[in-house]
Amino acid sequence: MTELDQTDRHLLALLQANARENAANLARRLGIARTTVVARIARLERDGVIAGYGVRLGQQMEDNAILAFCGLSVMPKAAPAVVKALRRFPEIEELNSVSGPVDYMAVIRCDTHARLDKLLDEIGALDGVNHTTTSIVLARKIDRRRAAG
Repeated sequence: MTELDQTDRHLLALLQANARENAANLARRLGIARTTVVARIARLERDGVIAGYGVRLGQQMEDNAILAFCGLSVMPKAAPAVVKALRRFPEIEELNSVSGPVDYMAVIRCDTHARLDKLLDEIGALDGVNHTTTSIVLARKIDRRRAAG
């Protein structure tokens, strides 16, 4: 496993907040040379610490989205096929196998309640899905996964 120093951790936090930040600005904020920033990013990518870059939705998209957690109970032999089928739904942002009363927990983001309702019907109709349990997020109280800008 790659050893990360304080500068690496600070660089990662800055990149999580804005992966498009240029090396010169990152260097200025970190108090190191631009070439050092470029070299550190290359090392972090090469070592697999940085696996890729993505898009964070803006506050307007966050505010207008319906976020839900859906627990799925599936028949054991059908699990691989269910997971494969769930990949085709772009609204499913995350799927985790979990311990407890359900087998999987999906994080779902939809534009409307109608789309969420239809999606849940489609998920429930998949061969191998025994039942689903869904909770709609009313308000986010703590979110440590989003880096502050």
